Amino acid sequence: MRYIWTIVWALLISGALSYVLSSMGGGQFDLTSTVVFAAILSVFVFLLGEVVLKADKK
Repeated sequence: MRYIWTIVWALLISGALSYVLSSMGGGQFDLTSTVVFAAILSVFVFLLGEVVLKADKK
């Protein structure tokens, strides 16, 4: 369940970030780059939670 919520939050955060940055730059909102950024963000959060933080507890 935590993986699903991580993906949902990554999509929401990357969507908001992509929208704000594209409107500040005068460009158009691109959903493909938003989804790619969300996937990268999800993988980073998964690795952070499973590898780095669990190794720190040992």
